[in-house]
Amino acid sequence: MPLPPRVPLVLVSGLAPAPNDELAALLHGGPGTAVVHHDLREISSGVVRRRLRLGARDELTVLELAHGCVNCTLREDLLPLLRRLARMPEVDRIVVRLDEAMEPEPVSWAIGNVLVDDRPVVDDVELEAVFTVLDCATWLADATGDELLAERGLQGSPEDERTVAQVALAQVESADVLVLAGAATDAWGAAKAAAVLDRVAPGVPRVELGHTDVAGLFAAIPADARRGEVTDMHGALLRGGPPLQADCGIELYTFTAQRPFHPERLHDAIDVLLDGVVRTRGRAWVASQPDVAFWIESAGGGLGIGHAGPWLASPSGPDWAEVSPERRTLASLRWDPVYGDRAQELVVITDQASPDEIEAALKGALLTDAELAEGEDAWRAYPDPFGEWHEDPCEDFAETDEIERHANAANRKDETQ
Repeated sequence: MPLPPRVPLVLVSGLAPAPNDELAALLHGGPGTAVVHHDLREISSGVVRRRLRLGARDELTVLELAHGCVNCTLREDLLPLLRRLARMPEVDRIVVRLDEAMEPEPVSWAIGNVLVDDRPVVDDVELEAVFTVLDCATWLADATGDELLAERGLQGSPEDERTVAQVALAQVESADVLVLAGAATDAWGAAKAAAVLDRVAPGVPRVELGHTDVAGLFAAIPADARRGEVTDMHGALLRGGPPLQADCGIELYTFTAQRPFHPERLHDAIDVLLDGVVRTRGRAWVASQPDVAFWIESAGGGLGIGHAGPWLASPSGPDWAEVSPERRTLASLRWDPVYGDRAQELVVITDQASPDEIEAALKGALLTDAELAEGEDAWRAYPDPFGEWHEDPCEDFAETDEIERHANAANRKDETQ
């Protein structure tokens, strides 16, 4: 018996509550559109307030969760609710207005992978679009600052140590359409914000809130929209063809190398990815852990390093048939007869930092010819300050057995299980 058609699902994300509410209200215009919003502002007390609107129905429910966090909100309420709504005959579209602390990618991953009654919710809903709202007056400062979510009262759990910049950029990178609200404080700020967006979300359409209707929003979705696609940490890092020339002081720099980093020298050098850097994303090959790729991600003053899974060439690596065609192609292009697909590839979007200084610092962290000749047995014995996770700043890595894993996309997805 064929399954019934899946109900279209829209995610609305953004850091500014009022514009988020305005967009959610606009999307609620149709009689068959259900709008869900989980307010996490009291989540540290284990309380989440859920608002559900459907037609004339407007319900506010106070949820008391055993473990107050974004992930238990997803598992215990949002995912089961999506399934119930999708099975209601009067519902023809669902809009999830995400809390300001929530990023779209972990939510879309949970929809496709977390089981509810032995089946993922993606069997009932189809992610139609991710709309990310930007407050033009504040977004650039948010995306380049050092402020923690907790300092702004926006954390997604009592242990949430993400920065506002990490969330601001993750929300934009997941977007199918960027919805601009308000105006920048000056022309220079507007031009600089546009230069950042051109590089972190190249090709993503931008529409103005208040100057578009629902039809215009959906018409703006490009044919190749991600629609909740989860980042392949072994895929291409320059998706969408960002401009390579500098604009308003914003520049895109790519670091590549086919020899590993010395773990201690990389640890000493990695602060170069913070000062004057808007965003870093990419893979690293660390000599002391040669079988696993590291994922490095920075935003504003926040930095995270985690494991991205084994290289294809590692003994525990996946079979070529098990990975995406894109990963196979990229690995083939750089395949080394000795080291396989192991390589360094980092994309850095700079503001005031010098790409030349970044390159010099990272090159200085690579193994020397003499160290390279020592081979993997010697590399594995190097003192390793990383372990499986690193978050900046760190006083003494040896004092910490397990680091909170809020900054890395892969680990955020893992935590929703």
